[in-house]
Amino acid sequence: MSVSPDRHPQVPAAESSSAKLPRHVAFIMDGNGRWATARGLPRTEGHRQGLEALRRTIRHAGKIGIEVITIYSFSSENWSRPETEVSFLMGLLRRFVQRDLSELHEANTRIRIIGSRSDLEPGIASLLQEAEDLTRNNTGLNLVVAFNYGARAEILRATRALAQKVLSGDLKPDDITEADISEALDTGGLPDPDLIIRTSGEMRLSNFLLWQAAYSEFYFCEQHWPDFDEAAFEKALNNFCSRERRYGGLDAKAL
Repeated sequence: MSVSPDRHPQVPAAESSSAKLPRHVAFIMDGNGRWATARGLPRTEGHRQGLEALRRTIRHAGKIGIEVITIYSFSSENWSRPETEVSFLMGLLRRFVQRDLSELHEANTRIRIIGSRSDLEPGIASLLQEAEDLTRNNTGLNLVVAFNYGARAEILRATRALAQKVLSGDLKPDDITEADISEALDTGGLPDPDLIIRTSGEMRLSNFLLWQAAYSEFYFCEQHWPDFDEAAFEKALNNFCSRERRYGGLDAKAL
């Protein structure tokens, strides 16, 4: 399955203008195991089909002109899963890079990895670095992959980096701003997510983009991730487009 986006972006059929489309959509891709269990299949098959859903999502995001998508691919807590499942997921990551990286690069997609790499197996760390290096100068869709990621650990890393600047005399404590914290996070330089989509009926963030999600809109759907397709994506986008985002203020109709 190709992941190359169309060269002429189109908006969802139900939306007349792309002005309201989110710049940045983040995904908590939940329910692979439950999808497989419901069908009497091994959990690994759920992860395999979840990768197909990811390919569909990347392709559709590029097609309609979304600037950034962030995927919660593997959390720092996921290492506690059974060793066989973790091993399968690492193999799936390798196959994804080997199969899809060249297509993503040709489609002008830039890949960015967020999360800790300090304790990763060298082969995995090398794959992630290869994906970033190859696509670094691309100017199309930004694909942000949260791998070995946890938002609290991310905030801790950012806090320590700012504390080091204070210790070195490059920054005064009273001068630290929200913008400084945002820039010190793994996502520094990227817009915060406008919309966070979580599949499989769960309604929580699960330690994902806690700082960045301050004013995000949330969309929860019952579908398990392997069933998430273009129609489901457009339904979520149209729901987003119907909302009024006030960022703590009032809209004109309420005044």
